[in-house]
Amino acid sequence: MREKIVFIAFAKEDERARNLFSGQRLHTKTPFKFTDMSVKRPYDSAWKTKTRARIRRSNGVIVLISSATRQAKGQLWEIQCAREEGKPIRGFWLEKNFRTRPRTMGTIPIRNWSWPNVASFINSL
Repeated sequence: MREKIVFIAFAKEDERARNLFSGQRLHTKTPFKFTDMSVKRPYDSAWKTKTRARIRRSNGVIVLISSATRQAKGQLWEIQCAREEGKPIRGFWLEKNFRTRPRTMGTIPIRNWSWPNVASFINSL
């Protein structure tokens, strides 16, 4: 199985969920492999340039969507950047009762966070 390079866009309030999401790839029974290119710390003033370079190097982008997303300017910019770069993108809901689609997602599919859904997207890259 070829390892994929995936950028994960998330609100800083959802860092714990991103850590769980990214850490799942290490489990021996996980049906996919990926390298996490997400920005774990805010960059200096050139963060957009550095982040765009990471998105360009990625095979695809996963967006973790929660109630914090609509106020997460960095995450919303990352989504827009991925769209501009023509990257395959898939959103995953973090909260069962939250279904407000960020405008920057447009018509990009958003699925429930389940490992079969994640595997399907990663394996399609």
